[in-house]
Amino acid sequence: MKNESKKHVLVISQYFYPEQFRINDICTEWVKRGYKVTVVTGIPNYPQGKYYQGYGILKKRKEIYNGIEIIRIPLIPRGHNSMMLALNYLSFAISGFFWYMFTKIKADCVFIYEVSPMTQALPGVWYAKKRKIPCYLYVTDLWPENVEMLSGIKNKLILNLIGAMVDYIYKRTDRILTSSESFISAIHQRGVDINKLEFWPQYAEDYYMPVEKGTANVPEIPQDGIFNIIFAGNIGVAQGLDILPKTAKILKNKGINVRFNIVGDGRFKDTLIDMVKEYNVSEMFNFISKQPPTRIPELMSVCDATLICLAKSKVFSITLPAKTQSCLACGIPIIVSADGEIQEIIRRANAGVCSDAGNADMLAMKISELILKSYEELKEMGKNAYKYSKLYFDKEKLLSRMDEYFNNNYFKYNYHKMIGVKEYVQR
Repeated sequence: MKNESKKHVLVISQYFYPEQFRINDICTEWVKRGYKVTVVTGIPNYPQGKYYQGYGILKKRKEIYNGIEIIRIPLIPRGHNSMMLALNYLSFAISGFFWYMFTKIKADCVFIYEVSPMTQALPGVWYAKKRKIPCYLYVTDLWPENVEMLSGIKNKLILNLIGAMVDYIYKRTDRILTSSESFISAIHQRGVDINKLEFWPQYAEDYYMPVEKGTANVPEIPQDGIFNIIFAGNIGVAQGLDILPKTAKILKNKGINVRFNIVGDGRFKDTLIDMVKEYNVSEMFNFISKQPPTRIPELMSVCDATLICLAKSKVFSITLPAKTQSCLACGIPIIVSADGEIQEIIRRANAGVCSDAGNADMLAMKISELILKSYEELKEMGKNAYKYSKLYFDKEKLLSRMDEYFNNNYFKYNYHKMIGVKEYVQR
C-alpha cells in the first residue's frame, strides 16, 4: 500500500545514479510507495576515478531520476591512488557541511546509505540534528576496520581519530541498520545500544532473475564445453582476485580446464591481467569490459557457476558482499572464496561450494569437486540459490520493514521530543 502522506525522505549517499549501487533501486521503490525522495550525492566518478562524461563542477548538478530529486555537491574525483581517494572522501564531507548550513530543504527523516566512506554520513547527521528529525544509518562497510585493511594505515593516532568520528556518527543516529548480521556485535562492541541495531540485508534488483540457458545471446563467453566460471563486479584489492591466477595454475597442472570470465573494471584489473600472464594461464581467463547490470543475468545464464571472492581479512569475514543477493537471485551455483557469514549462507542454501579466503589450493579443490557434478546436480544448486533468495532476501518484505520506521517510529520520535522526553522507546 502506498504511503498517502507523502513523507519526505532525504537520502545521503556519496554514490548514486549513474553510478551503480543498490541505493538507486531503493530510492526508486520509495517513490513508487508514495514518498518524496531527495538524494544528496557527489559528482559521479566511481569506479573509473574521473567524472562521468557530461558531469562536472558546473554541469548537471541537479537532476531528476525515476522521480527522485538529485542534488550533486562538489567532490574531488577518487583518482587512482590513496591520496586522491582520501581527498575524495574529505571533499564530500566538506561540501556536505556547506550544503547542510545553507540548504532550505525540509525533510521528515534522513536515510544514510553508507558504502565506504563513513565520512559521507556526517552531512546527514548534522542535517538531522538541525531539523530534529529521525536519522537512519545503513552500514554496509565497517569503519575504521575497513580503512586499516584496505589502506594499510597502522598509525594508532589516525585510526583512533577515525574511530572517534565513527562513534560520533553512531551516537547521533536513531537507528542503525546493517547489511551483515555479524556487524551487529562489532558495532555493539563500540558501545552502541544493542536495541538500536538491526539486521536489514540487501536485496537483489528485479532484473536479477534466472535466465534459461540457451535463450540469451552472449557472444563474449564461448560455449565450447569448457567449465565457465563468471565473476562480475568491481575488480579491486578488497575482492582478493589475486587468488585466481594461482588457482588456475594449480588446476592447469592437474589437467583440469576451466575458464574464468572476469566482467568489470577497477583499480586491480591491470595488476590481475599481469598476474595471469606471469602465471602463464592466459588461456584460462576471459576479460570482459564492464556491462550494464541488467545484462549480468544473461551472462550468468551461459556459465556453469559464479564466483564470490573477498580478500583475507578479519573485517571481511563478518561482511556479507552485496553481490550475494544478486548471485542467489540468478539461480546459479555459487563458488565462494571468502570467510565467515557468506559461507554459512551458501552452505545453508546448499547452493554451491565454499573455500576459505586466500587459499588457492582449497579453491582449486572445490572447483574440481563442482566440475565433477552432473548437470542435474548443478541445476538443483541453482534452484536452491533462487529459493533461498526469495525466502530470506525478499524485496517487498524488506521495504515494508522500512515503511514501519518511516510511518510509525517517526511519530513516536516527534511525540516524545515534543513532550520533552530525551530518550524514546523503539518498537
